[in-house]
Amino acid sequence: MTAFGSRICAASALSVAAVLAGCGSVPTAPLTEREEAAQSPPPAISQPRRGGGYYKDDGPGDNPPDLDRIADAEPRVEPLHRFANNPYSVFGVAYTPMKSHAPYKQRGLASWYGRMFHGQRTASGEPYDMYAMTGAHTTLPIPSYVRVTSVRSGRYVIVRINDRGPFHAGRLIDLSYAAAHKLGIVTQGSALVEVELLTPDEIVRMNDGATTLSAASEGSVYLQLGAFSARANAESLRARIVRELSELKEGAVQILQRDGAFRVHVGPYRSRTDAAPVAQSIRDLFQIAPLFVTR
Repeated sequence: MTAFGSRICAASALSVAAVLAGCGSVPTAPLTEREEAAQSPPPAISQPRRGGGYYKDDGPGDNPPDLDRIADAEPRVEPLHRFANNPYSVFGVAYTPMKSHAPYKQRGLASWYGRMFHGQRTASGEPYDMYAMTGAHTTLPIPSYVRVTSVRSGRYVIVRINDRGPFHAGRLIDLSYAAAHKLGIVTQGSALVEVELLTPDEIVRMNDGATTLSAASEGSVYLQLGAFSARANAESLRARIVRELSELKEGAVQILQRDGAFRVHVGPYRSRTDAAPVAQSIRDLFQIAPLFVTR
């Protein structure tokens, strides 16, 4: 079963991310099987997710994490998926995904999908994680990163596109449950948003000074714990780190604002080796994988 496939059979009631359950007009082979084939057919389509509210068998999990502390997706330049960007059709509508990161900005309705698709395979072959900052779009490159802004509130999130959908008239993008929560659209189920694709050049600029290091100059190494679109979320993480990691020196946990994101940094350290024990402590205590960065 794939998340992309299950969402398609229920398009009239759902959105897109799950298994091809009895949907005769849609290919049923999972991505892995398709990748083994001599020719690459269009990506398996999941049952259209019905995102957009607390539906039966959907919504948050039983023990959700603190969603406000989940950082936005960290944009990086990635190669395009081998098969997920091939042309495909759903319900008689043909789609031709973009195969380049050309400028893209469009307004439309955003909806979300939750636990009924959690763990199912997306169009990229990755399992759908309702608590990750991801999204589904019918034609944007997989993978790619987009800035999704609420037209009403001006609040925005950055998500990674790794799935196809929504296949529902009038909807532009499906968001993970976590992304919808941070954007403030979980309760109403859908909202008017602006979706802007981050180009490779923009991603490089955003990550300037936040590149994983193999080595770094003396006094320039920091641990980046997350990047947030809202300063309040960065402040919340900073306060938690200061409160629970007493070994840190006063002033070691900082918030750096750059390119519209609030980044939580710990440091500085003379070298990656000096920073490594603190990085391990943070992984153990907070289940956060720090990035080694230079400033």
